Amino acid sequence: MRDDIRIVLVGDDGVGKSTLVTALIKETFIVNVQDVVPEVTIPPEVTPENVTTHIIDTSSASDAQEVLETELRKANVVCIAYAVDDRSSFQRVHEYWLPLLRLQGINLPVILVGNKVDLRDEDIGHGTVLEDEVVPIMNEYREIDICVECSAKALLNVSELFYFAQKAVLHPTRPLYDARDHAMKPKCSDALVRIFRLCDVDGDGILNDSELNEFQRKCFNTPLQQRELEGVKEIVKASRPDGVVDGGLNVEGFLYLHLLFIQRGRVETTWMVLRRFGYGNDLSLREDFLCPEFDVPPDCCVELSPGGYSFFTEIFKRYDADGDSAFCPEELEQIFSLSPGIPWKHNKFPDSTVTNAAGYVTLEGWLAQWSMTTLLDYKQTLAYLAYFGFPGDIRDGIRL
Repeated sequence: MRDDIRIVLVGDDGVGKSTLVTALIKETFIVNVQDVVPEVTIPPEVTPENVTTHIIDTSSASDAQEVLETELRKANVVCIAYAVDDRSSFQRVHEYWLPLLRLQGINLPVILVGNKVDLRDEDIGHGTVLEDEVVPIMNEYREIDICVECSAKALLNVSELFYFAQKAVLHPTRPLYDARDHAMKPKCSDALVRIFRLCDVDGDGILNDSELNEFQRKCFNTPLQQRELEGVKEIVKASRPDGVVDGGLNVEGFLYLHLLFIQRGRVETTWMVLRRFGYGNDLSLREDFLCPEFDVPPDCCVELSPGGYSFFTEIFKRYDADGDSAFCPEELEQIFSLSPGIPWKHNKFPDSTVTNAAGYVTLEGWLAQWSMTTLLDYKQTLAYLAYFGFPGDIRDGIRL
């Protein structure tokens, strides 16, 4: 995850961008501020997400266009501000600012910022129109993460604005959720289904209380009390009765729970789960997760450790569905569906290893195949330890 964020504020002059920055820093409203305040750096220890945050104010003046474009290219998130008492500044959001970002090739999360909400009571008509028109703009411009209404003068939602900006970078909603269809995106669903399968240790298609608690401990470092476990299941049952079976969550219930997290603004919870299982912002498994650094001196070779042999043995027994001590093609397909696929197809696997009379891979053949793979290409073994859910540091599965 990132350790610093650049938030760039844009918008027409006079909408209050500079006063929002000074209100955040001074925790009071400053009447007379300079047109563009210098860059502000907030140390990590005073931010909710514990990241260094840079806030950059900008001018919309024509002679500042080059500076504006430079800052946009360095940004991680863009806040487009308008004044709720100035309809023209709102119209410029979708007539100028959003098209400008696309023209510049800026593919970043965007926060819409309706400032001067304290003036809304003085002109109810403008406020009502703005509320009615924000949603269609958000539907047209999918890069918009959220619209925050605030007031620098009343110190209303100022810190929240910058928190949402941080959150849009660190825990982006767009990769997970289609706001137009109100549905989880396929890559997110696929990743969560894979995580469910890894946690379903007994392979019965249900996360029982023990498996749910192990999942909770792995992701959040704390178990759930029985009352809390029952509460989670009751939440799922309230809207998805078919999501709870035999006292546990099935995959539909598991997906629905995360859909609720996302829809209720707790997207960071789902991201914590995804990242704990090695997923990056593109919802692919990270390279550093699949192949962490492992130094091998020139005169050394790599082999499976006792822990590695034990894990591959356990995996074999878990996916040997018919209990015949051999992997048939369907069972091989099932276990390798957790990964990009069987890595030895070019080596005429399974004929290249020990099989039974039916040509099915035995436990001896399974372990021999991984032993040889580790000797020839330990990085491939590391990756498959990660794909199959090796507990702890995957480097513990091999040794010099």
